[in-house]
Amino acid sequence: MTTVLLVEDDPQILRTLAITLRARRYDVHTATTGATALAAAAAHPPDLVILDLGLPDMDGTAVVAGLRGWTSVPVLVLSGRSDSADKVDALDAGADDYVTKPFGMDELLARLRAMERRGGSVTEDQPVVPFGTSSVDLALRRVTAADGTDVRLTPTEWHLLEVLVRNPGKLLSQKQLLLEVWGPGYETAQGNLRLYMGQLRRKLEADPARPVHLLNEPGMGYRFEP
Repeated sequence: MTTVLLVEDDPQILRTLAITLRARRYDVHTATTGATALAAAAAHPPDLVILDLGLPDMDGTAVVAGLRGWTSVPVLVLSGRSDSADKVDALDAGADDYVTKPFGMDELLARLRAMERRGGSVTEDQPVVPFGTSSVDLALRRVTAADGTDVRLTPTEWHLLEVLVRNPGKLLSQKQLLLEVWGPGYETAQGNLRLYMGQLRRKLEADPARPVHLLNEPGMGYRFEP
C-alpha cells in the first residue's frame, strides 16, 4: 500500500482528499503545518507527499527544501496562488509537480499515479526507455527508431532529452533545464529551450504539433511522459 503524507491546513480540503485517497487504498497520514509535516515525514517516511503551499507557519517551498535535504520522495504541490512564479519557486526547490486550486480530483489522482510510475521507471538495470515507437538507451546514449535505425541527435539535444527521460512524469522548470543543459548564465535563455525542444519534437514525436511525450506547461517548464 502506497503511503501518502497529505499536508493541508484547510479542514474541508484535507478531509475530502483523505477520504478519496483512502477509498483508493492509499495509506494516508495528515499534517496541517509545515513543522508537523517535516516531523511526520522523518518519523514515517512516505512514498508520496501532497503539499499545500499556503501553510500557517511556513511557506510550502520551505517544506519542500526541508524534505530535499534528506529525501527524494515525490512531492505534488497544491497551489491556490495565481502567480506562476510561486509555482516555479516550488519546482526549483525540488517539487515534482503541481496542481492549481480549485482542482479536479481525477487530475490530482492521475498526477499521483504518474509520480508513482516515475519512482521505478529508470534504473541502472533498465536503461532503455520506450519513447512512442522509438527507444532511448541511456547507457549507450543513443535513440533508436522503430525500424532499428539511429535517430541522430546533437550533443545538446541529447543532453536535454536525457535530463527529461531520467525524470519521467516530473515537471522540470525552465530554469532547472537551462542550468542543467547550458549551465550558469543561461537561466533566462528560454529561446534556447524552445528551439531545442522543437527540434526534439520534430525528430521524436509522431506529430510534432501535438506532442504526447515532450510536453510543455506554459510559464512553468517541460515534462517527459513515457
